[in-house]
Amino acid sequence: MLDPSSSEEESDEVLEEERRDVLVAAGGVSPRSLPPPPPRDPRGREAGGPRAGSPSPSPSVLSEGRDEQERLQREEREKRLRLQLYVFIARCIAHPFNAKQPTDMARRQQKLNKQQLQILRERFQAFLNGETQIVADEAFCNAVRSYYEVFLKSDRVARMVHSGGCSANDFRDVFKKNIEKRVRSLPEIDGLSKETVLSSWLAKYDAIYRGEEDLCKQPNRMALSAVSELILSKEQLYEMFQQILGIKKLEHQLIYNACQLDNGDEQAAQIRRELDGRLQLAEQMARERKFPKFVTREMENMYIEELRSSVNLLMANLESLPVSKGGPEFKLQKLKRSQNSAFLDIGDENEVQLSKSDVVLSFTLEIVIMEVQGLKSVAPNRIVYCTMEVEGGEKLQTDQAEASRPQWGTQGDFTTTHPRPVVKVKLFTESTGVLALEDKELGRVVLYPTSNSPKSPDLHKMIVPKNSQDSDLKIKLAVRMDKPPHMKHCGYLYALGQKVWKRWKKRYFVLVQVSQYTFAMCSYREKKSEPQELMQLEGYTVDYTAPHTGLQGGRVFFNAVKEGDTVIFASDDEQDRILWVQAMYRATGQSYKPIPASQAQKMNPKGGNVNTDISPLYTDRGQKHGMDEFISANPCKFDHASLFRLLQRQTLDHRLNDSYSCLGWFSPGQVFVLDEYCARYGVRGCHRHLCYLNELIEHSENGSVIDPTLLHYSFAFCASHVHGNRPDGIGTVSVEEKERFEEIKDRLSSLLENQISHFRYCFPFGRPEGALKATLSLLERVLMKDIATPIPAEEVKKVVRKCLEKAALINYTRLTEYAKIEETMNQATPARKLEEVLHLAELCIEVLQQNEEHHSEAFAWWPELLAEHAEKFLSLYSVDMDSALEAQPQDSWDSFPLFQLLNNGLRNDTFLCNGKFHKHLQEIFVPMVIRYIDLMESSIAQSIHRGLEQESWQPVKSITNSLPNVALPKVPSLPLNLPQIPSFTTPTWMTSLYDSTNGSATSEDLFWKLDALQMFVFDLHWPEPEFAHHLEQRLKLMATDMIEACVKRTRIAFEVKLQKTNKTTDLRIPSSLCTMFNVLVDAKKQTAKLCILDGGQEFASQWQQYHSKIDDLIEETVKEIISLLVSKVVSVLEGVLSKLSRYDEGTFFSSLVSFTVKAAAKYVDVPKPGMDLADTYIMFVRQNQDILREKVNEEMYIEKLFDQWYSSSMKVICMWLADRLDLQLHIYQLKTLIKIVKKTYRDFRLQGVLEGTLNSKTYDTVHSRLTVEEATVTVTDAGGLQGITMKDSDEEEG
Repeated sequence: MLDPSSSEEESDEVLEEERRDVLVAAGGVSPRSLPPPPPRDPRGREAGGPRAGSPSPSPSVLSEGRDEQERLQREEREKRLRLQLYVFIARCIAHPFNAKQPTDMARRQQKLNKQQLQILRERFQAFLNGETQIVADEAFCNAVRSYYEVFLKSDRVARMVHSGGCSANDFRDVFKKNIEKRVRSLPEIDGLSKETVLSSWLAKYDAIYRGEEDLCKQPNRMALSAVSELILSKEQLYEMFQQILGIKKLEHQLIYNACQLDNGDEQAAQIRRELDGRLQLAEQMARERKFPKFVTREMENMYIEELRSSVNLLMANLESLPVSKGGPEFKLQKLKRSQNSAFLDIGDENEVQLSKSDVVLSFTLEIVIMEVQGLKSVAPNRIVYCTMEVEGGEKLQTDQAEASRPQWGTQGDFTTTHPRPVVKVKLFTESTGVLALEDKELGRVVLYPTSNSPKSPDLHKMIVPKNSQDSDLKIKLAVRMDKPPHMKHCGYLYALGQKVWKRWKKRYFVLVQVSQYTFAMCSYREKKSEPQELMQLEGYTVDYTAPHTGLQGGRVFFNAVKEGDTVIFASDDEQDRILWVQAMYRATGQSYKPIPASQAQKMNPKGGNVNTDISPLYTDRGQKHGMDEFISANPCKFDHASLFRLLQRQTLDHRLNDSYSCLGWFSPGQVFVLDEYCARYGVRGCHRHLCYLNELIEHSENGSVIDPTLLHYSFAFCASHVHGNRPDGIGTVSVEEKERFEEIKDRLSSLLENQISHFRYCFPFGRPEGALKATLSLLERVLMKDIATPIPAEEVKKVVRKCLEKAALINYTRLTEYAKIEETMNQATPARKLEEVLHLAELCIEVLQQNEEHHSEAFAWWPELLAEHAEKFLSLYSVDMDSALEAQPQDSWDSFPLFQLLNNGLRNDTFLCNGKFHKHLQEIFVPMVIRYIDLMESSIAQSIHRGLEQESWQPVKSITNSLPNVALPKVPSLPLNLPQIPSFTTPTWMTSLYDSTNGSATSEDLFWKLDALQMFVFDLHWPEPEFAHHLEQRLKLMATDMIEACVKRTRIAFEVKLQKTNKTTDLRIPSSLCTMFNVLVDAKKQTAKLCILDGGQEFASQWQQYHSKIDDLIEETVKEIISLLVSKVVSVLEGVLSKLSRYDEGTFFSSLVSFTVKAAAKYVDVPKPGMDLADTYIMFVRQNQDILREKVNEEMYIEKLFDQWYSSSMKVICMWLADRLDLQLHIYQLKTLIKIVKKTYRDFRLQGVLEGTLNSKTYDTVHSRLTVEEATVTVTDAGGLQGITMKDSDEEEG
């Protein structure tokens, strides 16, 4: 045999202690149940020991041999104890009369094991890798990825699965809660409800969960553990408890047969004997005054009354069981026992005696007529038939048959109330006479069947009429008379009694069960339904007796004895006597087991009283296999409290190891057996629940997941009992119960506090659902001083606060162990430390979010405690955070993401926002933010100064690709919604720059930096309102100042650049001037974004005054630039007009030109003077209009520019003409001016100048003068204008 492991040795020691508790001094397993000592040889030493002359073994060998022997003895004692316990359990299962299998228990789910969890992880990983055929959108994939990373891969979930507390339903519920949040946050989609999305996602989850399993392939037969949640049959219950107690199938079969578990009468008789034994023990205890130690002495008498009451209740339960009915008229009789009437209170005070009508029986008879033999007096072709009747009932007839073949096989069914009915069968032939009124009777037979009569067909000689030829007429028939279920035995006996059957004679007796506790011995006459005499068996004791010489008749005797009465019975057959005694023994409920003298002599040749089983057949078999001692053991002599403790422990161990996530709850079948055992063998409810609590606490301490609601039920029961509230009607409280309760209470309190301190690990992700809330409720109950006085809320709050303080340290310690931060914080570089602290911050925020999501509901009574827990948790983190931040170099901005991460996690929490840690975080980063803004302000100011000094004023489009190479100030790399600098990332308002020209590099850099800085501060979401407002105000003011400086510098640069351009018609507005113009345009746009402050109404009015200054400055600068630009282009017109001035009338140049042209015209074609000048100017205007229209991005400013340009141009022309009012325009002057004026009017009209501006008084004056001049030239020199007139100018082309 293999050596046991240490755990087995511990188990053996516990079982040995259990057995010592169970086997009380008053009885128990007899001494011969212990293992016999080793046999000794004649020389006086043990067989197998060391021989004489052999060397003595070493002490270690002797010690090992002794330990081995003790171990074998311990195993033997344990095995016997389990067998004895199984006998009691088997009887409870065979004949329950107190409990039923509950049907209202919550159905438990199949639990997951480690292998299934690993398979599940692989299936979800395969889905995420795209290795499955399941089609899913990105949102569902993200949900599954989050579920996989956060839940499935969690070590806490793995530990919970290992402890057996997780089911597939738990996994599905967690996923469902996760996706509900996601789906609720999604935008509404027309025609697709969010409930439909949820259902679809859950269906896909189920498909991933199942994988490629073929669900159609189910095992043909479910294992016992798989059906344990259902209502079990007796066979299944037997099998379950064989597994629980380690009973072999053969042992069960021997016990089953020896105890006659299939015999209801025997089991009911066993119960009656047990109850009588318990009453006798109560009487003995009351006489000897040997009580358990109670809290008060007054409880001793109460204890006796409770014992009596409990037995009375069991008797009533047994009495209420319906007796199997023998017929439709049979009624269940409710009667009172005569014996021990002081202990039983059922029915009236006076004993109810049976009447003869109470024991009326109902029988069913079957008469089958087969054939008639020896029929000679009737011709072969004559018709014969038979009739049959039970006297006092109806008559039936067979079919007709020919006399040559009188065979029928006809069955007749009859019902009678006569235990000794008379059956008559007659044979008839049809009469042929005309006057014959009746058929002729050929023969008859009269039978007197009983329930014990043979059932097989037999030949009976018929009585024939006188002078009949059929002297040997016989009929073959069978009469079957059933035995009603409540008729326990019947037969002929001799009897003699003092009150009944006062004459010794042979009578027909029937033993009738009227109810579970009422039996009657009745004697019947023929054809009578009521007994002639009857005797109730209550209080009688039946036993075998020696023959009575004075009585004639009967060979073997037995009697029934009662105070004041003795009835002697005798039978002609030994086996019949044994059957009668067995039946009466069951009926009387006596504890003494009668044994025939011959059998007792055979079993105990030396004499002595030995109890055996009542069945000789089973007794021999039971003795052969050593089962007799367990079967015949008196249950009243066992300590069932200790036996039940062992039973409940083994059952709970079995339950926690089955395939269901039971959380400590028994299955319906187990509850049923335990309830029945407690009721039948008197296990006190408080003891039961104390043992249960002890086992549950032990399992919970060892890592199993136990439902706190279950602990609450048992604890509440025990507390109610100990404080005298009688939850089960028991008012006595033993000292042991009170002491054990206080011990359990302390252990339970420690366990609950430990679980609350480890709530993230004992109840991961809120699983089991509602368990943490139930734990807190149970803690409050445990802290109560008594059952009625509620504990002050502050005391509970104090305990929970203490637990949550521990929880903060536990959670942070485990978190740092998971992140392995201790290994890197000591020797890492500052950058590495910051990276670790940032990662740890993410984990901390995740922990707080999970606490809020999964555990906040449980702490809803004390939300501030959870906030304190979070503050304590964060205070531990702040130590590492401060250490890492102190190690950072000065003016390092890499820590801003840490602030953003923590602040975003805290600012939306009602309790943590501006809490202790949050304020500490702000205190650390306030100087950094201010320092950063100061440096950025200085950097931006320098970049404006240097940039504008070196600015080439090229549009951004042409230098965008070179921007990353521009030396920019260092700005932190913020991955959380902030631009990445120095890598150029275009702001949202710059999206159009890639399709058109815009401002300069310096201006765009300025606007971008200001926007990035403001976005950076905005994304900080500073939680303190005053400082956040201060930051915003400062940045707006800074933006205003910076833009103002940029505008002023641009104005100066514009004027300088414009002065450098020429004044001829070759002037084309440079793109740099357009870029400067666009800088102002962008500045005006950006002021609306960068310089407007959101605030109250009063503050807004003050800020509006300040903000209007920058707007006014930009507007004034734009006006100045437009004026400068208009002046420049008008100066070009003035240059053209100055050239035309050469042709003024009366000048030398004018005369010379006129003469030269006229002289030359005689010989060659002379070009038209003035047309080149007009065309050149018109080209100048048009090209500059196109340049402005293309490169300036503000339409309004272009329109203003064109308005002023046109108006100024007309004004200049008008003034030029006004200076020559007294002079007639030269033909060339007139042609040039007409073309310039007409083209200018037309071009500016096409550019969108309004009619009011175009047709101004100045234009009208110019138009009138030119019209007059045209008319004058027409009169003097009609061909000089060459078709150029003011009238047809609108029709001219380009």
